[in-house]
This record gives sequence, C-alpha cells and structure tokens, in this order.
Amino acid sequence: MRIGIIAPPWEQVPPIAYGGTEAMVATLAEQLAVGGHDVRVFTVAGSSVPVKTAGIFDEPPLPMGHSSFEAAHALAAYEEFADMDLIHDHTVVGPVLDVAHRTHGPVLATLHSPLTRPLRFLYRHASRHVGLVAISENQANSAPEVRTVATVHHGIDLRGFEPGPGDGGYSLFLGRMCPEKGVAAAIRVARRAGMPLLIAAKSREGEERAYFDEVVAPELGDGVTYLGEVDVAGRLELLQHARVLLNPIDWAEPFGLVMIEALACGTPVVVRPRGSAPEIIENGVTGYLAETDDELVAALREVDRIDRDRCRTACEQRFSAARMARSYEAVYERAIRRARTPRIAV
Repeated sequence: MRIGIIAPPWEQVPPIAYGGTEAMVATLAEQLAVGGHDVRVFTVAGSSVPVKTAGIFDEPPLPMGHSSFEAAHALAAYEEFADMDLIHDHTVVGPVLDVAHRTHGPVLATLHSPLTRPLRFLYRHASRHVGLVAISENQANSAPEVRTVATVHHGIDLRGFEPGPGDGGYSLFLGRMCPEKGVAAAIRVARRAGMPLLIAAKSREGEERAYFDEVVAPELGDGVTYLGEVDVAGRLELLQHARVLLNPIDWAEPFGLVMIEALACGTPVVVRPRGSAPEIIENGVTGYLAETDDELVAALREVDRIDRDRCRTACEQRFSAARMARSYEAVYERAIRRARTPRIAV
C-alpha cells in the first residue's frame, strides 16, 4: 500500500522531548515501512523518521494549537498525498476540511484528543466521509454520536525501552504542567507516602508556566524535585530506575502513552481509574488503580509487590509497535476494500 501519514505540525517526528502523538506517528510509519509499504509522512523540517517526508514549515509554528497553522499544514498534506492509496490523518482539523472528502482514496483519522462537545459536532459530520479511529474504548464510548470504524491502542518500539532495575528509590511524574495531569496530587500523595518524587514535565506555554509558578514551585523541596522537560534518553533513564510511575490524572485521558513506556521499562504504574487507564493497567498486576488520595498513598506503599518482569511482559503482549501496525494494516485494508466496492443505487 502507498500510505500518506499526516502528523500534527507542532513537533518534529519523532519528537525531541514531549510529544506523544508525534512519537506514535514515528513508530507507526517505521513499522509500516518495515512491513513493505510505501510510507510518507507530512511533518515539519528536521524530522528524522526513516521514511520520505514533506512539509511546509521549516520549524514547528507558534503558538502551538493555532488552527490556521494546522489547517494550512493539512491542506498542503492532502495535496501532496493526492496519489496515495490511503491517507492517515493525525491532525485535529484535517478530517473536517472539504479536501479530505474529495480525495481519490479513503481517508482515516486517528482521534488523539478528548471528544469535547465542539469536537463531537465536528467529527459527527466528518465521519460521513472519513473513517475515524479511536485510541481507547473509553474514548469511543464517550461520544456515541461519533461513528468510529475501529479502536487501536498505541504501541511502542520496545527496542528503545530496555527494562530497568527500579533501584532509584523515587516515584516519577511525567507529563505536562497542567492541573488535569495531576502533578499537584502527585506531590501530595508522594509526600504522604514518604517517597521522594521527581517531576519531569513540559512547561513551555504561558498557562503551563503560570501553573508551575503558582502551584508547583511553592511545593518543591522536602523530597520533591523538578527536573524540567527531559529528552527521550533522559525519560528512559528516569523510568528504568523509578520505583513507580505516579500518574494521578484528573481527566478522561484518551490514551496514556507514558503508562506503556513505564511498563516497557518494567516500572509499575499507580493511576486514577480515569479515561483509558483501566484498559492499560491491570490492577494488582502491572500497577494499581486508585481514586482517592488515601487509596493512592496506600498503593504507593504496596508498589514493591508488583513484579517488574510482568509489567514488561504485559507491554510486549499488548502494546508493541508490531501489534499496533498490524491493527492499522487491517483497518487500512478494510477502508481500501470498501472504497473500491461499487455502490448499488436502490
């Protein structure tokens, strides 16, 4: 198959530091190419994904998330990929653009964001022409009016995530500096459990920096250390030596890529049972699902009971890059088959 993949324009592919969607796109593109497909990725300059790339931006545009930048990026991508057998879009606005409805081949779009009310309206209309793929059952079930054609969990290239000994003695928070990711709760819980906490978080946007200054910075010290935003190698080392990934999310996260990265390193996860978390973490086997602060503290104190080898095995069996690529290949084949089947007028 000739597959054109449209990445968001906000980070290089793969990302240098934070960027879950871009990391997933890089992994998928490489796996599909290894499988013999002709894969091209529309991204920003400087991307190092090992397939053919194209793009219109010399660097990620700012401010991040501005719809005009993403719309221009997606429009150019659809023009670039006009001759492909299938287009796989990972942007937010691309699937709702008119050009996405007029391609000669089928278009699939993976839904990486929570299906908020505005997005439900947009994607309900987009689903008439574009095959929408959810990244968790929780996300798909959150908006029954949005028709999806499949659910495909993310996967990671396990070659890049070697298991670690978990000998650092610390709990680890990885994510963005914002309320819904639960960094303030992580500080409270780790401190009550008497376990040091390392925080490695993206804090580039104005709201992120303000939240850090107002909420997080005053709590630093006394066992809580902020490391800033770390690169891929730094994140891997932190995960390998962490006793636990502490992830007390306060929102319905569509898919928590950091959780499967932790499992790949053999590191158990303590997380609130929100969003996709119950689909990723098996309670008492690869970590603990805990709702209240008291439950989270108790889970941290029990985390050494979790077998790190079982965490790694679970990731190998359920969240490998090869499994993700096979799942998408099946979705692609169905979409192409449907597009080539003549419709009978009644």
